[in-house]
Amino acid sequence: MFDDLQQVGDALRSQQYIATDEISTVVFLADKLGKPLLVEGPAGVGKTELAKAWSGASGKPLIRLQCYEGLDENKALYEWEYAKQMLYTQLLRDKLSDLLAAADTLRAAADRLGEEDDVFFSERFLLARPLLAALLSDEPVVLLIDEIDRADAEFEAFLLEILSDFQVSIPELGTVSAVHHPSVVLTSNNTRELSEALKRRCLYLFVDYPSHEAELNIVKMRVPDLNDKLARQTVDVVQGMRRMDLKKNPSVSETIDWAKALVMLNADSIDQNTLETTLTVLLKHESDVQKARRQLRRGGDDRYESRGRPRSEWN
Repeated sequence: MFDDLQQVGDALRSQQYIATDEISTVVFLADKLGKPLLVEGPAGVGKTELAKAWSGASGKPLIRLQCYEGLDENKALYEWEYAKQMLYTQLLRDKLSDLLAAADTLRAAADRLGEEDDVFFSERFLLARPLLAALLSDEPVVLLIDEIDRADAEFEAFLLEILSDFQVSIPELGTVSAVHHPSVVLTSNNTRELSEALKRRCLYLFVDYPSHEAELNIVKMRVPDLNDKLARQTVDVVQGMRRMDLKKNPSVSETIDWAKALVMLNADSIDQNTLETTLTVLLKHESDVQKARRQLRRGGDDRYESRGRPRSEWN
């Protein structure tokens, strides 16, 4: 669909996603090679947003599988609707009686019934979950397998057939192959080590917190009502907080939320009172909030400054 890296970067930007050269390159190669893309990095740096942006940029619908502990193939692949199957059996009871009436033996009756397996074991009784829906889709899709590190190793192993051959084995139907190969994006917050087998099947991309300038561009794009001075101060504070020893660093999405909050509060600048009263937009653990407040009360807000800006800029 895209001929070069510039087109990829422009297409992602049109979806309000600012991609680095590395991101554009790996996404381009994953698309051209038909390989799944494994994106690792801290929580909140835009891994899921990358899949959403690629879906919008390529015009492919997004199908998302959210992983969690205890997820198994039945919940991710399909459910067999036994109640619907039984209902069909009841409704077709008279037809079945007519079919079997002419059979002289049990074996003959079983053979005749076996010839009708396609009626009772077919896709009409499958309730497709995200993985099967992506394989059976009549149009190419982007399949997002989000936070794969939350799932068990057994589920990770189950994915290997899908990621290698874009097919899956269903006991009632046999092997089901993809109508169109989906563009697969797996994300991981790196809470556990993923298997080498999974990594071999994917192109790999690590997404870290953005640089000061990159995050500033993101804020300006996503919160256009924020003036330039306040946008820069917002990023200064967030980047400074990430240098603190916090339980959870502010994510890019939380930077954007904070910037929107400052617009809603009609803030002209980030003074100490504004910062203290809106800290919980950025920090989601009380220990982190208290640590940040202690820094401020000790006059530690200079830690939030970057690139040698004078403290007077904050007041």
